[in-house]
Amino acid sequence: MNMEDTIAAISTAMTPSGIGIVRISGSKALDIIAQVYRSKGGRKKIREVPTHTIHYGYIYDDEELIDEVLVMVMHGPRTYTGEDTVEIDCHGGIYAMQRVLDVVLHHGARIAEPGEFTKRAFLNGKMDLSQAEAVMDVIQSKNQYALKSSMNQLKGSLQRPVEEIRESLLYEIAYIESALDDPEHISLDGYKDRLEQKLLKQKQRIRQLLDTASDGKILQEGIKTVIIGKPNAGKSSLLNFLTGENRAIVTEVEGTTRDILEEYVSLGGITLKIVDTAGIRSTEDIVEKIGVKRAIENAKDADLILCVLDSSKPLDDNDREIMRLLEGRKAIVLYNKTDLAPEIELIALEREICHPVIPISAKEEQGMEALIQNIKDMFFKGEIHFNDEVYITNARHRAALEEAYDSLTQVQSSLEMGMPEDFLSIDLMGAYEALGRILGKSVGEDLVNEIFSKFCMGK
Repeated sequence: MNMEDTIAAISTAMTPSGIGIVRISGSKALDIIAQVYRSKGGRKKIREVPTHTIHYGYIYDDEELIDEVLVMVMHGPRTYTGEDTVEIDCHGGIYAMQRVLDVVLHHGARIAEPGEFTKRAFLNGKMDLSQAEAVMDVIQSKNQYALKSSMNQLKGSLQRPVEEIRESLLYEIAYIESALDDPEHISLDGYKDRLEQKLLKQKQRIRQLLDTASDGKILQEGIKTVIIGKPNAGKSSLLNFLTGENRAIVTEVEGTTRDILEEYVSLGGITLKIVDTAGIRSTEDIVEKIGVKRAIENAKDADLILCVLDSSKPLDDNDREIMRLLEGRKAIVLYNKTDLAPEIELIALEREICHPVIPISAKEEQGMEALIQNIKDMFFKGEIHFNDEVYITNARHRAALEEAYDSLTQVQSSLEMGMPEDFLSIDLMGAYEALGRILGKSVGEDLVNEIFSKFCMGK
């Protein structure tokens, strides 16, 4: 990947749509658009127009008219990549977008690699690595909370506290090194006590960030939710209601669901990665046995278990065996089929189990508000608040924070053992560099390439 090249790519989805965007970035972007663009009447010279303006005209391949377009011209460094950038808004047909791109490539651009526009923004200092990763998080957001979290990070919500902690650590490193080099003028008397207090403060700040990682993972990836219950308890009806479509087959025949079905569902702004499983019961059917085994395995790995009980039938040994799977787990029991005469007394059921019990009717689509509130209470203490809070949603960031925390713990241990100050400096530098990796200040080229290779084309 040559960063001196001028790059181009289609930045909108390759599906028929009203508008498609072809993006060009690099030192030759303005020269290339000047070769292929003609204004209406042919009078306007696109190379001479003011920056950050939009112009109506046509794209030509030599003398062949390709498309009617709007062209946005932006001079660097006040652009996304920091380079001269041109965006061509053409018609959104797949062939039309590809023809416009082909013309641009023919006149001197090369096709951009996945994530190369954002990589250039990072390398040109337009954003740090945590903000660059937030760009993809914004694109992949599955609910309003994940989007808000990603947008906060894109605006620097993670960058600010990490930079502040690094500045504090750098001051201590510099102080120790200066004192060791010039002991006559810089004294270390009483310094270890002062350093210990500062370590406690910075460790607390890092711990506060790490404590958000579980919620951050749930916000970004969704709550892995497994629906379990006996055959015909209403699991598939529940999945169909939650997804708003007939995703699962619903019949009166027990054991219809044999395999695992997965769907992403947004409830009240929270994303559930829902897994519908085969009904759990004793069976001699080989295929159904496999489905039951998979259901139990999925329940063991779930963040949340939704246990569906058929309230119109008395509890039996299968029900109690299923409810034993809930022990020690985050689970909600759905007292289903409330539209029918009950055979299970709700109050007695609530006394028998230690999990929330919510009356619902999947068929009549009732009880969902209580389910949503219970999930919020269980995972987010009732509500999710977004002001300037930082949520750690990235595994790489979490690992770097944990390494920094461990390094500061080692500094504390060295203080307790009375180790020389140069030992303190080594571990302080370890924490400083670990935090720097979050922002991309101390990462290798291989890691940078790996991160941006996961981006979509055109971004």
